[in-house]
Amino acid sequence: MKQEFPVKVDGNFRYIETGGSGEVLVLLHGLFGALSNFEGILRHLSPTHNVVVPILPIYEMPLLQVSVKGLVEHVQHFVEFKGFRKVHVLGNSLGGHVAILFTLNNPDRVSTLCLTGSSGLYESAMGNTFPKRGDYEYIRKKTQETFYNPDVATKALIDEVYGIVNDRSKVIRVLATAKSAIRHNVGDRLYQIQCPTLLIWGKEDIVTPVFVAHKFNDLIAGSELHVLEKCGHAPMMELPDAFNEILFAFLRKHDEAA
Repeated sequence: MKQEFPVKVDGNFRYIETGGSGEVLVLLHGLFGALSNFEGILRHLSPTHNVVVPILPIYEMPLLQVSVKGLVEHVQHFVEFKGFRKVHVLGNSLGGHVAILFTLNNPDRVSTLCLTGSSGLYESAMGNTFPKRGDYEYIRKKTQETFYNPDVATKALIDEVYGIVNDRSKVIRVLATAKSAIRHNVGDRLYQIQCPTLLIWGKEDIVTPVFVAHKFNDLIAGSELHVLEKCGHAPMMELPDAFNEILFAFLRKHDEAA
């Protein structure tokens, strides 16, 4: 994917941009959000949309600034820097949490919101023993548990998570960000979201269980919920064809050009 969608460096920002002529779709990744998580979306929607993936500076921010709020501010600065007038926003896991707060802060800039396995209401911690530094098998098991089908957790993905867990500076920032996410519960603000909202959830998600999706659906007026069978915390990776079909139909329905 690096060859097809190279990471650009511009100012204080690192990002992927497909450069399509359609409307802008911003993808926000989670704590362990390898860019490969969005490969299916990038390939499927780049012909119809300008798909943009800003790399959230979870591991680069000064420790005192590490928080969900800090990540939201980074996305706001990025959208302003790029001069995007209006965007569709999609977030997975922590990226969903950031997407919600960005939408609440910038209602006039968001055309639609899509959440998949989003934090913000409830998320299961990885356990009191996390992170176990140096224990590759533990990290392999925890990474595989993210998915219904453990084979989706490639060795490259497991190696990436293992590398993060064994970097003390990154671990500190992961834990600080996770604690910040728990503190910034958005339940009492979701009624303020007015834009069309799509929820795509894995029925076997153990990080943000499917009851969380139903709660989001209840609290965001007019939101559209799709639950995918035999699917875990990252539906766009585990069932990319079904995910992209739902997402494309939703965007086509709500694109301003339509």
